[in-house]
Amino acid sequence: MVEKSQKPTETPPPEAPFRRVAVNLYRRNSSNVYYALIKRGGKQFRRSLKTTDRKLADRRLVAFRDKVDRINPKKLDGKITFSEIAPLWFNSIKNHMKASSARRRQVSIRQLTPYFGNIPIANITIKGCEDWVSRRSVKISASTFNNERETLISIVDYAVREGLTLDNPAKHIKRRKLGKPLIRIPSQEEFQLLVAALKSSERRMQRAADLIELLAYSGMRLGEAVEIRWKEVDFNGNHFAVTGGAKGTKNLESRIVPLFPAMRQFLEALKARNCPRDKDFIISAFTAKKAMIAGCTKAGIQNYTHHSLRHYFVRNAIEVGVDFKTIASWIGHKDGGILVANTYGHLSDTHSKEM
Repeated sequence: MVEKSQKPTETPPPEAPFRRVAVNLYRRNSSNVYYALIKRGGKQFRRSLKTTDRKLADRRLVAFRDKVDRINPKKLDGKITFSEIAPLWFNSIKNHMKASSARRRQVSIRQLTPYFGNIPIANITIKGCEDWVSRRSVKISASTFNNERETLISIVDYAVREGLTLDNPAKHIKRRKLGKPLIRIPSQEEFQLLVAALKSSERRMQRAADLIELLAYSGMRLGEAVEIRWKEVDFNGNHFAVTGGAKGTKNLESRIVPLFPAMRQFLEALKARNCPRDKDFIISAFTAKKAMIAGCTKAGIQNYTHHSLRHYFVRNAIEVGVDFKTIASWIGHKDGGILVANTYGHLSDTHSKEM
């Protein structure tokens, strides 16, 4: 008896990696994770929805579809690069920034360009951002890194708003922690020695000495102190206004500060000596940097900076019992005294123990 020949078994077709569940919604066979797949302007956008739950996948699909709908297909075809979009972003924000802040942004753009310049903005990825971090972070300080990071995030955010890319991968970059700066504050004796050393030097050092005293008695930043005019001092009302002049203050808000006894005595003596007009600047010098170095050397004390005198003012205020919130309002902080407390709190504790 001759047996019938058996038919060879057929190899089943390979299983597709995805199966369609609904419009724009797919599920991966190997993991059951849901994916979104949307076509727009001849381009496919696929994204893992990172869930195996159908209801959550539906909600994430709606959000993803909204993002894709904001994409401008005509702009995508142009492959606009980082170098092309960065100036457009900068021009959109520069009129709302102080000149110094705008310059920092321009420097950050120049530093970012070697890494991202020729890359289409839509092709910037998380991995590309991580590569930038690994290559750039070791070369620069934490503050510089954070400024470049913020600039990169802002530029890609602008591209998202303009419909040039779907997401902002730069938002995954973490800020670097800033080290606590060493605060050097002159003692009362050191301050007097510095002023005396400058006043006993050549005549041009007198202007530097005046600027140093103004900073120490007012708590103003250098940029604020060199812009204040006599018309902004109200001797009858016992206060002075800090406006920052044409450039404005750091937070672009003016403030009224009491005319402290040392400040009043200094200004009255200065006014009697110079006989100024109301529109004149109180101080004609714009910096005392070199004079301070020379004066500190002559007085035999360590070198101090303009900002050391702002610290000097705050310490003196703490030592006479002024609360942190009030000090913050005097020096132009808007956080209710949090930064003052974090920066100078140890001085308050030390002074309390000494008392």
